[in-house]
Amino acid sequence: MSGIATNRTNITLPIDVSNEIIAKVQEGSAVMKLARKIELPGRGAAIQVITADPEAAWVGETNKKPVSNPGLDTKVIRGYTLAVIVPFSNQFRRDAAALYDEIVKRIPAALGAKFDKTVFGGVQAPGSDFDTFASATAQDIETDTYQGLVAAQGDIAANGGILNGIVLAPQGQGLLLSATDTTKRPLFINSVAEGAVPRVLGAPVEISKGAYITGGTKDVVGVAGDWSQAVYGIVNGIELSYSSDATLDDGNGGTINLFQQNMFAVRAEVEIGFRADVNVFNALTKA
Repeated sequence: MSGIATNRTNITLPIDVSNEIIAKVQEGSAVMKLARKIELPGRGAAIQVITADPEAAWVGETNKKPVSNPGLDTKVIRGYTLAVIVPFSNQFRRDAAALYDEIVKRIPAALGAKFDKTVFGGVQAPGSDFDTFASATAQDIETDTYQGLVAAQGDIAANGGILNGIVLAPQGQGLLLSATDTTKRPLFINSVAEGAVPRVLGAPVEISKGAYITGGTKDVVGVAGDWSQAVYGIVNGIELSYSSDATLDDGNGGTINLFQQNMFAVRAEVEIGFRADVNVFNALTKA
C-alpha cells in the first residue's frame, strides 16, 4: 500500500531497539541467516567478486616461478526499499491490545519473508543491481531425492563453489523427510521424534516459506549453494512510522481515510540489497 501522510510520526529508534527489530527481520529470512552481511551506504557500494582462483604450479630449480592472477569482477550493490503499511482501528488497539502487539511484532518477519521470496525468484527483483536465483540451474529432487541433491552439489563444485547451505520450503522438507533407503529407513533424519532435517550432505538446512516458487514447469522447493558467495546489506536499519491523519490507497481502487474512519496505521520500511554469484547456486525442484 502507498499513502499520503500529513501527520506522520517518524520514530528514530535507539540502537539496541533497532538492532532487535533487524534481528526479527533476520529471523524471518533464511537468506539473511546464511549470506554474508556487509555495511551498505545509502549511495550503494562496489564489491569485488572472485570468479577464478589463482593456480600454483611445480617448477624446477632456477626456473621462473609461475604468475597466476585470480579472476575478479565488480558488482554494485545498492539498497532498495521494502515496506509494508498495516492499518488498525483505534478500538482494535484498545480492545485487543495483545493481538495488536503481536501483529506489530510480526511486521519485521513479513519484511524478511518478502526478501527471501524475491531472492528465490518468486517476486521480480526491485532493480538491476539485485540478484535472484530465478535463473539458477534446476535439479529435480522428487524422482530421486538423494541423487538430485548430489547432482546439485556436483554442479556447484563444477562452478567453483562449495555447498555450505540449503534453504528448503516446507514442501521440500516433506520430500526429504519421506526419502528412504532400500530398507525403508529415512535418509535425512535420525528419528521420527526429531522430525527435522538439520543437515544434508554436511550442509546446514534452513526452512523458509519463501523458498516455494510456483508457476514454472516445475515447482521450486528449495535452493542449495555456496553462501560465502552471497552478500546482503541494510541501509540505516528499520524505520517505523505511525500516522492517524493520512489517506491510504487500499490496493483495490479504494481509499482509507484514517482520521475520518477513526484509524491509525503503522508503516515499516527498510533499504536492503542482495548480490550473489548465481552460478554456485542450484534450485531444487519437484513436479
